[in-house]
Formats: sequence, structure tokens, C-alpha cells
Amino acid sequence: MVELSEREEELPDLEIGKLLQIAVERPEIISLGPGEPDFPAAKEIVTHTKKIADKVNHYSPPGGRKELKEAISKKLLKENKVEAHPSQIVVTCGSQEALLLATACTLDVSEHIILPNPSFMGFLPTFELFNAGPRFVELKEETGYAINPDDVKKAINKKKTKVLLINSPANPTGNVLTKKILEELADIAIENDLYIFSDEAYEKIIYDDAKHISIGSLNGMSEYTATFHSFSKTAAMCGYRVGYVAAPPKLADAIKDTHIYTTVCAPTISQMLALKSLKMGDKYVNKMIKEYDRRRRMLVPRLNEMGLSTPMPKGAFYAFSNISSFEKNSKRFVLKMIKKAKVAAVPGIDFGSAGEGHVRFSYATDYKLIEKALDRLEPFIKKYK
Repeated sequence: MVELSEREEELPDLEIGKLLQIAVERPEIISLGPGEPDFPAAKEIVTHTKKIADKVNHYSPPGGRKELKEAISKKLLKENKVEAHPSQIVVTCGSQEALLLATACTLDVSEHIILPNPSFMGFLPTFELFNAGPRFVELKEETGYAINPDDVKKAINKKKTKVLLINSPANPTGNVLTKKILEELADIAIENDLYIFSDEAYEKIIYDDAKHISIGSLNGMSEYTATFHSFSKTAAMCGYRVGYVAAPPKLADAIKDTHIYTTVCAPTISQMLALKSLKMGDKYVNKMIKEYDRRRRMLVPRLNEMGLSTPMPKGAFYAFSNISSFEKNSKRFVLKMIKKAKVAAVPGIDFGSAGEGHVRFSYATDYKLIEKALDRLEPFIKKYK
């Protein structure tokens, strides 16, 4: 029998895939697990899809369509204070593909990348596919899950460390990094000649006094930063699979050249719709944010009242709850929750070892369904053994 590669067999067996299947196949389960907006794409996007359907059957350039990259360049300068010529932008099948390509272009076997723990479940397997060596910086609840620059310094190996990954606003914690922390991380990158991979997929989904700052906008950081963006969260276009990376010229060229050997290009129709989305402005995303905020203000206090310690998230659409006073094993907790309360969420262990003892609840779900889920959770928590 022909064997699979060790690389594939060593990929983590995440619970979220099983949970998504349960949510689809068992309609009685209320899922607070989704990592995507529950809103449809804007009506203008749907209308434009029909309008251009007969004009999108050809490949686009590997780097992306000229008019889209020009629009992204203007958007980055205006909204993120990031200067990136269109030639420094590569449009991809979601920002996850951009991250994969950037990894292939920067990390050789056994070279190190530093990443937060807990963090988005898709990060670590991406680096392991290329046999890169991950080094973790633990995020702590008592500091609001902010990355500690001193811990980053300790994790650096002068000979092997090539990249530092940051994610702000963050999945699963909802943290938004402050300018002070970003400036300290920028100094570390310059001093140690590191690339920073900055995942900013939730850039516009922020609350209260939080402010999103792109580290690539800081003085001297344009040559060290690869900034990853997506239309999935801010435009509710997950299924269209379109994102992009803005990177220093040499890295951008390498990513573009490598793109030919993965998907060749992002879908032409999706790129044209992404352009339409940029032209529409922020009216639709602001409408979504207002509703996310309403859900957030209802969900988090109720979780805390139940005894699930849950900091108020400043960004994204997740509440990251500490369940350790009830159960140390997050997988076991979630499976019992599904069976007895008929509510699904994602166990913290899926986000890394430091996520154990936690559960991620998504509020990218209808307000009334969240209320119903909480009503089911309350007696479940009270009786939990």
C-alpha cells in the first residue's frame, strides 16, 4: 500500500471540521463556531455578479488584475497609511493562500517563525507544510492576550529566526495590538532583520476605543512587512476566495512567481467583485459591525455571569472564554456541550496549547440564536460535572 507523506499525516486533527459537519447535519444544534460573517454579500455585489458573469471566463495575471491592484494600493495608503506600489501587491485565493506563498518564499527547512499561542488554527499547519520551525510566544489572559515584545526577543534565534507573525485584530482572542506594542515589535524586526507577517483580515471589525494600526505604516517598516488582507470578513465574501498581500518588492515578485505553481491566479470574477466592493466604501461593513457590537454586548456579560471568564473583545467577532474552573479539557467540554445543551463552539486546544482550558464562541450568528444558545448553556453550566 502506498503511504501518505509524513508531512500530511502529522497535520493536526482539528475539532472544528467535525463541529462544522455536526452543525450542518444536525439542525437542532445551535452553532457558535463559524469563523465567517452570517450576513449575505451586499446586494450590489450580487447584482454585479450577474452583470459580469459572461466576461470572466479567462485567467487573470498571477499578480492580480491591474485595476484591482491600483485600487488596493490607494486603499492601503488612505486607510492603512501603508505605501505599496501596485507591483508590490499580489492578489490571491484568500489571504490564507497569500500566507502560504509568502512562507514558501521566506522560510527554508528548519528556519524559524515566531507566532502567538493561541492563534488562528490555520497558521501552524501552513508553516509545518514547509518544514519550518515554529517558535511560540504565549498570550496571557491577564494582559488581554497582547503579544509581549520581551517574550518575542527571548524566542529569537539569531541564526534561524526569519519571520515574526502577528494577527490584529486577533482570532480567537479579539485583542487589538496597541501602537506602543507595534512600535516595539517593529524595533525588534529591524534589529534582528526579520520579516513581519501581519495578518489584518479583521482590520475594520473593531469596537469601543480600539484603533487598528498596520505595522507596515510605521517608520522604516515598509521593507520588513508583508501585510495580509482579505475580503472575506470585511465584505462578507468568504466564498468568493479573494485576498491579497502587500510586500517589499523582492518578496512580492517572489510570491507572484510562485503563485503560478499553486492556483495561477485568484478567480477573475472574484477579483472584479473585490474591485466593486472597494468602490462601494464602508457602508455595508459598518452595518455589520454595528450588529456584531450589539451581539457582543449581550453575549460576553452573560458568559461571565455563568462563570466563564470572558474578556470583552476589542476586535473580530469571537469571545474567548476560560472554562478551566469547570473543565481542563476543552474538547471534552465542547463535546458535552453539543450532546447535552445542543450548542456547538470551538475548543481552545484547536488554537494551540495555550488555548487549552478555553472555548471560542463566535457571535457571527443571528442575535436571537445566540440568546437561545445562551439559554441552553446556562443550565448546562450550572450542572456541569
